[in-house]
Amino acid sequence: MPSQPPQQRRRADPRATICLLGDLRVDIDTWTPRVPEGSKRLLVLLALHRRRLDRRWAAGVLWPDGNDERAVGNLRSAIWRLRGAGLNMLDADKVCVSLADYVRVDVDSVDAWAGRVIDGTAHDQDLRIHPGSVDALDLLPGWYDEWVIMSRERLRHRVLHALESLSRFLSHCGRHNDAVEAAILVARMEPFRDSAQRTLIAAHLAEGNWIEAQRSCQLYIDMLRTELDIDPPTDLRDFMSHPWQFAAPRPTRRLGVCDELVTGPGKAGGRG
Repeated sequence: MPSQPPQQRRRADPRATICLLGDLRVDIDTWTPRVPEGSKRLLVLLALHRRRLDRRWAAGVLWPDGNDERAVGNLRSAIWRLRGAGLNMLDADKVCVSLADYVRVDVDSVDAWAGRVIDGTAHDQDLRIHPGSVDALDLLPGWYDEWVIMSRERLRHRVLHALESLSRFLSHCGRHNDAVEAAILVARMEPFRDSAQRTLIAAHLAEGNWIEAQRSCQLYIDMLRTELDIDPPTDLRDFMSHPWQFAAPRPTRRLGVCDELVTGPGKAGGRG
């Protein structure tokens, strides 16, 4: 029987979401089917590459050991198993394979949110910590395929940058509690990330909490010395000795409060 035209197929298809944040699963309306074990890596590859993939290329990525014909056969079996489980989520022909247009992937939502926050095009509803941020910082734990690791690192860095940008912007808007919360999340997930610790210090300063800012700074300095056996940057030592020199700039400045502590010495417009 010939397949239905794409327009007709989309009208009949239910809402389907591939969830990569946390444990891999598929949600189709109110049904959460079991994904066949032999098809999981194919589904993840297609979810992380939202475009049509050459079948031979996909087979080589998923089954790099052995000859090409065997890899292509494994791909064919993986597609068949998905269909046999009632997961008609693929558009596949003799040359290419991809997810069907109606299939959503939860990672895309976090990635798009991070992009808008970083680019400065965020909507009002974006000015919050995305619910998937924590899981996005460690995408698909336990998966060690190179193509998964690369996607994991890319998403992790985008989310970290987005949370730092979000904190600075929220401070600029006077939403100090939310700004501190976003900065704490980054510093907790990446305690040795210098920009994260500086963002947290700056968020406290923007709220006028000098003691909290010094406390965060001292904790970071102690951690650098005890865990890494390195001296802290000069500007952080100066801040501990003369915190009043790091007065918050006027709110019209683009980078937000305490630019020099956030970006490091010599990268901002000087101290107030």
